Amino acid sequence: MAGNDSPRLRLGIPKGSLQEATVALLARAGYQLQVSSRSYFPGIDDEEIECMLIRAQEMARYVQDGILDLGLTGRDWVLENQARVATLADLIYAKQSFSKVRWVLAVPEASPVQRVEDLEGKIIATELVGVTTRYLEARGVKAAVEFSWGATEVKPPVLADAIVEVTETGSSLRANKLRIVETVLESNTQLIANPASLRDAWKAQKIATLKLMLESAIAAYGQVGLMLNAPRAALASVLEVLTALHRPTISALSDPEWVAVNTVIDERRVREILPRLKAAGAQGIVEYPLNKIVL
Repeated sequence: MAGNDSPRLRLGIPKGSLQEATVALLARAGYQLQVSSRSYFPGIDDEEIECMLIRAQEMARYVQDGILDLGLTGRDWVLENQARVATLADLIYAKQSFSKVRWVLAVPEASPVQRVEDLEGKIIATELVGVTTRYLEARGVKAAVEFSWGATEVKPPVLADAIVEVTETGSSLRANKLRIVETVLESNTQLIANPASLRDAWKAQKIATLKLMLESAIAAYGQVGLMLNAPRAALASVLEVLTALHRPTISALSDPEWVAVNTVIDERRVREILPRLKAAGAQGIVEYPLNKIVL
């Protein structure tokens, strides 16, 4: 990394499937990254932060060893490496959705295997070797766990009897005619830090700011702001429509007979809520996007 006498926070960005979603999350959090295919060191519009692209599978080890002060990676890879890091925040986002992913034990649709115990003496292919091995040990099952370099879904039944693979929707498993037997692990992206970095006052403050911005950006996903005007006489009816939502802010207007109402709602509910608000007497209804919500 580039040398500089001024303090720098070294941040690991996951390279690969999470990269695009992470860059988008950082942008919502207020940090603009400039990623080049020719460099592993993205630019960022904060001169006190240095970024490095690292595979999610390796991130926890580099944070543990102090090469990075903090990084974004999956809980699965922290557990796989049994890394000694501080977990600062759970950030629920993935490659395709804003939900957790699952590492599942899967077998061919025609397989007689119905539970993990049925794999005694069999071969399981996975990239998550350590977690899978410990999972089998906890269940008292002795099976050969082989590291898979990729294309894991195509290995059963010729190269393996079963696989442990990550999935968001299960569509890839179904496309390869595989059936889920059990969930081995649920995972999500985490913000992790080197414990020694947290003991450095300057770095700890910088990390706290980044954590707050990321969490507020995550909180705003799928939410929109809604503001409207309503006659005082119709306020009770308007609030009844908003009862199940976040507590709204009510402000007086220059006309004492009118009030302004401001709230945050799930974007998916807008099409249901707007006609009911209008029918209740609301006027000047405005929906606006949100980048951050500080809870």
